[in-house]
Amino acid sequence: MYIYTIPQALLQNNSNPQNQPLKHQGKETNGMAISSSHLPKIAAMVLLLALSTLDLVMSHRLVGTCHASGYLPGKPGHCNTEHDSECCEAGKRYPQYHCSPPITDNTPATMTINSFAKGGDGGGPSECDNKYHSDNEMVVALSTGWYNGGSRCHKNIQINANGQSVLAKVVDECDSVHGCDSDHDFQPPCPNNIVDASPAVWKALGIPDSDVGDYDITWSDA
Repeated sequence: MYIYTIPQALLQNNSNPQNQPLKHQGKETNGMAISSSHLPKIAAMVLLLALSTLDLVMSHRLVGTCHASGYLPGKPGHCNTEHDSECCEAGKRYPQYHCSPPITDNTPATMTINSFAKGGDGGGPSECDNKYHSDNEMVVALSTGWYNGGSRCHKNIQINANGQSVLAKVVDECDSVHGCDSDHDFQPPCPNNIVDASPAVWKALGIPDSDVGDYDITWSDA
């Protein structure tokens, strides 16, 4: 936080009880004298300007930010650990997000791997079509903010990684709000910057098995 300090001299009232002219009552500035009786008004104007500037700076800083809206208590249960999936732990609190970072022509994200097949670590059927999808399909799930209430369902996104670019269809939400229940395979809520991709996407990008897990990518609407 920025703290603006007004010089103490500017805040002092004229202490001359007789309000008699003092030797240094006015200060010459570009040929004009500023009366000490005007200093409190000037100080107030300076303070108002400072606060307005601070408000503007803070407003610009908040543009495009995304903060956790709450925390979900961990509840363990039967969790499929395929692809090294994280399982909920009792006593642990997981951040929840209703938002995601702003989307650009090259939106930075973390790509994770997920099976959308029945019995896979993706939990229930995909939200867009209430169906399961083979590991050979080029499909993805997006964090809640990017999923945007299903507005990207059945649409392709372009994923850039490892010097390659591929198209994949959005079929599901990587839920950043809910988790730690049977519908989410007792996995915690997703972070807010996830593109959860099928094994076929990873293979198409030519990413070595040793690097499969969390992988830095960029993506955009196709």
